[in-house]
Amino acid sequence: MTNQRIDRAVSAEFVTSAARFVDMPSSQLPEVAVVGRSNVGKSSLINALVNRRNLARTSRTPGKTQTVNFYLIDQSFYLVDLPGLGYAKVSRSQREAWGRLIRGYVRQRAALRLVVHLVDSRHELTDLDLEVASIVRENDRRYLVLLTKTDKLNQKQRAASSRRIKETLGSYGLEIPVIETSAVKKRGIDETWDWIEALLRTEGDG
Repeated sequence: MTNQRIDRAVSAEFVTSAARFVDMPSSQLPEVAVVGRSNVGKSSLINALVNRRNLARTSRTPGKTQTVNFYLIDQSFYLVDLPGLGYAKVSRSQREAWGRLIRGYVRQRAALRLVVHLVDSRHELTDLDLEVASIVRENDRRYLVLLTKTDKLNQKQRAASSRRIKETLGSYGLEIPVIETSAVKKRGIDETWDWIEALLRTEGDG
């Protein structure tokens, strides 16, 4: 990893999709993984982060992401889009396969540097969200929570949502940064990049 500054995704390109752990690319580049429920607005937020309209395909149908998708950012690191959790309109066996794929990735992927967990700001953490938190904690991964769709809440509601999420994670022994985001208003995009840049710069210096 070079010490070059990552300037808010000057370049971003789709590289490959992997349906199995063994199909993931071999690379020395660090990876930042994005995970969340199937209707949390993951593709929209990824597009907002890289300032592209259609890098990650958005859809009115939740659960569109069914593989692990790798996007190369500034020739410096991979942004990794993990399958949406909890999508109901597929078989139970398929949902379980996605779950195994995500768990295997978080546990075994040596290049993984940060897990960015997207949570709908309008709702409580679900059992699936708590499972993600548990997997990250068990494997001692760096962890960041982004509250999505905050444009649908007023300031008081956003503050309450952030406080509620922090308290819930705290009860599981996790003191995790929580950032309020909105793909529509570009809220929280710069702050998220600050975390990513700082982490990758630290990795490069090390």
